[in-house]
Amino acid sequence: MKLFTFLLLFAFAIFAFYVFTHEPQNNYLVEKKEEKLTDLSEARLPVTKKQPFQTVKDTIPVLAINIKKLRPDSLILYAESLIGTSYKYASTDPSVGFDCSGFITYVFNHYNITVPRSSKDFVNTGTEIPIGNSKTGDLILFTGTDSTKRTVGHMGIVVSNDTNGLKFIHSTSGKAYGVVITTFNKYYQGRFVKTIRVLN
Repeated sequence: MKLFTFLLLFAFAIFAFYVFTHEPQNNYLVEKKEEKLTDLSEARLPVTKKQPFQTVKDTIPVLAINIKKLRPDSLILYAESLIGTSYKYASTDPSVGFDCSGFITYVFNHYNITVPRSSKDFVNTGTEIPIGNSKTGDLILFTGTDSTKRTVGHMGIVVSNDTNGLKFIHSTSGKAYGVVITTFNKYYQGRFVKTIRVLN
């Protein structure tokens, strides 16, 4: 009887130890915990697409000039009437003088035709023409006096292009210092950028 009681107490003690050390977990909480872990393992931070580097290109559109049926010979005739006008930087006033683009502006404005004020702004104007095919009324663009800098800094109007060579009228800051007709000599050939056509 004593042995039976001892064995019973011993069995009860083992059972109690097992219960307290192996407390069953709430299945719902376990499932939720696993669910959260799954969610975290599958979670992805929003990915920002890396855009390819793009260089900004010169997209300035070609400027169209409304020539209003102006004839090239009429343009030259008026331009030649200004020969002898002195050179004046940043001026479009014949009473004080012209710079190169001021001269061009004044001639075209005489016919109520608007053109860019700066020679560099003519780069995207009109239609580029091979120098050999240029004719009366075309515009001829040059670098500034430093021809190593290949940006437009001077301009004139083609007067003629024949067997005697190309001649253009412009307002120069050089020796002539004013509006003159000049041959397309080696000096200007070294500064030449392009010819453009704005008149038909």
